Formats: sequence, structure tokens, C-alpha cells
Amino acid sequence: MNLNILKLIPVLIVLIICGCGNKKEEDYNKRDLKLWYENPADYFEESLVLGNGKIGASIFGGIATDKIFLNDITLWSGQPVDTTISIDTKEFITQIREALNKEDYKKADSLQRFIQGDYSQSYAPLGTLFLDFEHEGNTSAYRRELNISKAVSTIDYKVGEVAYHREYLVSHPDSLLMISLDANKNNALNFDLRFESLLKHTLSSKNEVYMADGYAPYNAEPSYRGDLTNAVQFDKNRGTRFSNYVKIKETDGDVSVNENGIQLRNGSHAVILVAITSSFNGFDKDPVKNGKDNKAIALKNLKNGLEKSVKTIKNDHIMDYQHLFDRVSLNLGSSINNELPTDARLIAYTEGAKDSGLEELYFQFGRYLLISSSRTMGVPANLQGLWNSELRPPWSSNYTVNINVEENYWLAENTNLSELHLPLLTWVKNVAKTGERSAKNYLGISEGWMACQNSDIWAMSNPVGEFEGDPNWANWYLGGGWLSTHIWEHYSFSKDVSFLKEYYPTLKGSAQFCLNWLIEKNGELITSPSTSPENLYITEDGYQGATLYGATADLAIIREVFQQTIKATKVLGIDTPFAKKLEQAHAKLRPYQIGAKGNLQEWYYDWEDADPQHRHQSHLFGLYPGHSISTELTSNFAEASKKSLEIKGDESTGWSKGWRINLWARLKDGNHAYKMYRELLKYVDPTGENPNYSKRGGTYPNLLDAHPPFQIDGNFGGAAGVAEMLLQSTETSIELLPALPDAWPTGSFKGLCARSGFVIDVSWENKKIIDFKILSKAGQSCKIAFGEKVIEFDTEIGKSYHFDQDFNLKN
Repeated sequence: MNLNILKLIPVLIVLIICGCGNKKEEDYNKRDLKLWYENPADYFEESLVLGNGKIGASIFGGIATDKIFLNDITLWSGQPVDTTISIDTKEFITQIREALNKEDYKKADSLQRFIQGDYSQSYAPLGTLFLDFEHEGNTSAYRRELNISKAVSTIDYKVGEVAYHREYLVSHPDSLLMISLDANKNNALNFDLRFESLLKHTLSSKNEVYMADGYAPYNAEPSYRGDLTNAVQFDKNRGTRFSNYVKIKETDGDVSVNENGIQLRNGSHAVILVAITSSFNGFDKDPVKNGKDNKAIALKNLKNGLEKSVKTIKNDHIMDYQHLFDRVSLNLGSSINNELPTDARLIAYTEGAKDSGLEELYFQFGRYLLISSSRTMGVPANLQGLWNSELRPPWSSNYTVNINVEENYWLAENTNLSELHLPLLTWVKNVAKTGERSAKNYLGISEGWMACQNSDIWAMSNPVGEFEGDPNWANWYLGGGWLSTHIWEHYSFSKDVSFLKEYYPTLKGSAQFCLNWLIEKNGELITSPSTSPENLYITEDGYQGATLYGATADLAIIREVFQQTIKATKVLGIDTPFAKKLEQAHAKLRPYQIGAKGNLQEWYYDWEDADPQHRHQSHLFGLYPGHSISTELTSNFAEASKKSLEIKGDESTGWSKGWRINLWARLKDGNHAYKMYRELLKYVDPTGENPNYSKRGGTYPNLLDAHPPFQIDGNFGGAAGVAEMLLQSTETSIELLPALPDAWPTGSFKGLCARSGFVIDVSWENKKIIDFKILSKAGQSCKIAFGEKVIEFDTEIGKSYHFDQDFNLKN
């Protein structure tokens, strides 16, 4: 919606009074973790998103017409990867290595295009539900809100003297969208419900159920390929099926249902149930021949919902959701502008207002989004989480492996949502299966598995590009390595040995690939060919290219994979000979290099970057999310990483800014991390019309990340960054408030997690800890530090330890 003078008045008031400190700090437990607005949404970036980890709904809240975008996280274009296809491009690997040995980088770039396959498929929109209301009179008292403490959205307004109330939730226990509609006057609720979809579909009705059945395309080309002929292809015998079934559960009005929709007249109350399913039955199963019976499942879910009371459905939903959400609380100090609508509040913050409450809300919103989009095994949150309305969404709304899908899960462990990591991890197992074939087909490696730039629900693992892709993104071969690091990350927090035993073959397969991919040069192990995701170098003779040998990012990832696999063999007491091979190879990996500018080199040589401020910072992987660079153990490389960040500057896209928050936090520079966090929360106008708030990375009115356009990884990276500022850990130590910014001198958190199975609560005043608690979930020994204070002690499983400001045990 366009900004107007009335909306800016409260913003200006806040800016004037901000920081005066004359308002008593409110009790955190009474704070409303709500997004709210005084107008309906006109754009998706203003809508309020709901989800149960599979079903997604984007609520616009219109008065005459309410529009609800619907999604199912398992509804994608495409079909299983054909693993029977045999491709042999290893001859080009040999030729590329020969070209690189001769320093012929141009030839190496051109040859890389022969090592490319199909593009990934696209996440599909299911359709849109419309509620057309009969209203007569002027509208007033409009309020649209999303309560992220309950995962419930509401809309309230008046038409004349009639007050209307709407409530929306997507239940995980019942796998249903439930919409409740109320008017405070008899016969005042009158509406028509209808469904539309960009997918092929039919509409029908039976037993007062409004039924939409259809199917997704068998192919959808990425939008960045431009206006292609037959970019979206349908075939009634191919593609994932879907069902969207709607029924009025209860009402005092008159209802009629036919293939055109549902009509309700002369009511004051109605409850609508929406059941959404797809035929997706796994990454390797044909969704038509071996798919789930989506029609039967939708009818069953609808029937089960009809047999339960509305109160029970709602209570079960809230209890299920809060079991996850309520594990963590955060209080960063007083906030004086909770009374502002969220969009106006975001504008005020962008203009310089202090608003710790908004900073808390954004952090918790990231956790809300992960709960809402990551509860389906084998189907992780994608580039847009769960919410998409386009047939060819930006970047196919796929799994971009060179940072984005991993960033989605940086907050899973440390913000106490560990089980929500499993949709990614189960999907990684799938990618490992197709990746074995891709490694053999494309690179001639017969042991281990690979993944590249892009993937999808079908666990595609080949290099993309179809012989036309730029090697700087199409020919990157270390995606499997990066993905596999999440296996150890989950174990390091949970200490779940049974999990590690189950996933060890996947981790080992990644290490095997890395081991076989390395070559020796000047007595050191490097990769060749190599790229640094999406970035370009400039050689001494002025050639601008992507392909080289020994890119720092490759070696940083391999270093991490080797270290983690070695540790896994020791925990499990297996594979000692293989671990020794990894130890020997690890010792020979080319070390990090520091360039003439004091920066950590991204390239084998100290070349210039084609774009010094490039959004990717893959060569800093060892600092974050990796662990091979730290301020304590490798201070020289940490300083070089800092210099690289300074050269890059602070202006970047949403996900990149989220990454940089975490990088600065790992460098223990809380003020710089906080500066980046504030910039991540810059207001972005979805219309693109306001020159002051458009065409930049930041945050849309509904708090979704503006890449731009919308990508959810910035939300997840930003939330992870807040946790990283407040708590950092290794497998042997915990540091409290390691990067606390000056802006948060007083505060508290409860429920953040540390590696080795610890849950931490901390309170602080004037940047000094006054109290902290540690719950041990795994019975590991604990070393914990704050500044110069350090304590070490043994713990028991399930026991809490409470300490005072002097680190004296209180219990």
C-alpha cells in the first residue's frame, strides 16, 4: 500500500520521543508478539503468512474480498530424477585441469559448460481462495494482525454498526486450514467462497464439499531464463496431483454448494475447513503411478476435522505450536512504540528510532517461520519457505545450495528447534543417493556423492545450466560438502548417537567425494577445477573469470567435512583406517592465505575481485558457519576475515546481510553485527514507487525478507545472528554474551542452546551478567565463560545448574 501523511504522523511522533527513557520497561511476558496493520494487504509482501510445515496460507484481509494464497510444500513441478541416464563428461575434467595447469583460465571456463545438465524444477502455487462479502456502508476500526505466540491471524472491522471478526489458523495436528467468521448482528454475514488456480484443475461438489482437483506441470523453466516458449508444460498423465477440499463446518446461515463455490446467506457465524494434499510420495516415486491418494487423504482430513469441535481444533493447534515456540524467550530492554502498526513501526526504525521490541519480534518471527515451514520430512523450507503464488517464482523458489538452503537452518539448533532440522537432513540423505550417480556421471568419481548449485524436491544433484550456464554458478561441486556439515551440527547440539550412526554413511559419502576430488599441486591438496560461488576474479593480465584451482571456499568446506567425519568415527568407534586417510589428507590441504591487503584470499593467487563488494563471502565459510577460523585459535586468519568484510562493506542483499551478522558476531564485534541487524530491518516498500524505501534489500511490511524480491533466508539468517551475538559454543566450551552490542545493555534470554546438549538462560544488567542457568540434556562436562570468568564442571542428564553473577552455584 502507498504511504500517506496519516501513516507517517505516528512515525514522526515516535522519532521525536524515542530514547527519552521516561516509559517504564514493560514485563516481557506481557509483550504482544504480534504483527498488526490498519489496512488490508494489497501485495503479497503485506500479507500475513501461516503454515503448519506443509500447508501454507497468505492472508490479505480484504474487506469486500478476502484473498488467501494457498500452498502445499510438496507441490512442485517435475518428477523423479532419471538415475538410469549415463553421462560421461570426465574427459572434460581432464581437459580443464590441463588448461588450468597452463594458466589458461578462459579455456577452462569454456570447457566447464560441457559439464552441465538440467535446471531444477520449481515450487508451485496451489491456488487462491476468495471470500466475497456483501457489505453495505462505511468501513471503520479495521485491524489485521498475526499473533506469532499462537500462530493465529485475526481481522476485525466495522461496516456501519456491524462488527466483523475473522480468525485463521493452519493446524499441524489436524492438517487443516480453519477460518472462523463472525458478525455481531443476525443475518449480517453473507459471502461467496470460490477457488482459482494457475495449475490445471477441475471444480466439483459432493456432499456439500467444494472440491478442486488438479496437477502441477511436469516441467517449469526458471524465470531467470527469460520468456521461453513452453516454459511451463502440463500433461494430464504427468505431474504431482493436488486436492483442495472446502466445507462449512458450522453456521447459523443458509448454505449452498456447487462447482462454482460455496454461498452463505443470512448468517452471523461460520467456520470453514480447508483440506489440502498432494500425491507426492517421495523424491524417487512417480507422483502419478506411485503417488499418494490425495483425494482420499483430503476427504479423511476433512472428515476428522468435522468430528472435532472448533475449540478442540484451535486448542490442539496452539498447544502443538507453543510446544516449539515457547522454548525461547528474549527481552532486550524497554520498547516504547509497541502501539504503532508494524509497517509504521518498521519505517520509524528505519529512520533511526530505537525499538528493542521490534528487534525481539523479528528474531521470534524467524523462529515462527521455521516452525511454519519445516515440519515435512524430506522437504525442507525452500527459498520462500512455504509461500509462493507464481508458476515461475524467483529462482524457481528452489533449494539453492551455495548458501541459501543452509542459511534457512542456521537457527534450528541454537534457537531450540532441533527437530525442525530433520526435514533438511532427511532431504540431504535423498540428495546423497542421486548425488552418487551425478558424481560418477559428471566428474568420473565412483566413491561418494556430490551436489551442486541448485536442487529441488526431487533431490536433483547435477551441475545445472544445460551447456549455457555461467560457470561461476553452474559449475560448483562442493554443495554436498556444505550440506553434509549439517549432520554433525545436529549431532553436536543433540549428542544423539543413534542419529549419528544412521547418518554416518551420508557424512562419510561426502568425505569420500571430497577425498577423491582433491589433486596435489606443489605438495598441497587442492580442488581443480574450482569456483567460488557466483563470484569472479581478475587475473594479472586482466582476464575476468570463474574457473580456477584451489578456491578458498572449496578447501574450507572440505576441511570442515574431514574434521567432522574424523570426529564421527571416534564417537562411533568405527572406520579407523578411513579416518587416518582423512587425517593425512587434512594435513596436506592448502592452508588459508592472507593477501597483500591483509584480507583472507578468496582465490589461489592474490587476485583482485571483479566485484569487491560482492554479496557472496563463501571464502569466509571457515569463520561461519564453519569452525576452522576463530578469534582465539587462529587470530591471524580471523583478522584477515575481518579485513575481507571491511573491503566488502555493509551494503548487501538480505540473505547476505544475515550471513554477515553472524560473521561479525563470530569476530566478537557486537556493535558491527548490530549495525548489520538494523540494516536488515530497513523498510522496503512493496510497490516500488517510494524512492526512499524501494529497490533495496531489507524488510517488507509483513517482516519477510526483501532480497529483493522476497527470500526467506534473510529472516532465518538474521534470527540466527541474534542468537550468535548472545551465545556461542564449541563442543568443549560455551561463551555467554560474546558479541553483546552496546544497544542491548540490559536484557535476558531463556532457552537458547549450546553444543554438547546444553540449554541456557541468562540475565544481564549494564552488560554484566547477574544470573544464569544451565540445563544439561546429555550429561556432558561443561566449560562456560563470560569475559575473564571461567568455570568447568561435570553435569548430570536432566539436571539444571543455577549460578549467580560471581559464577557461584546457587542450587
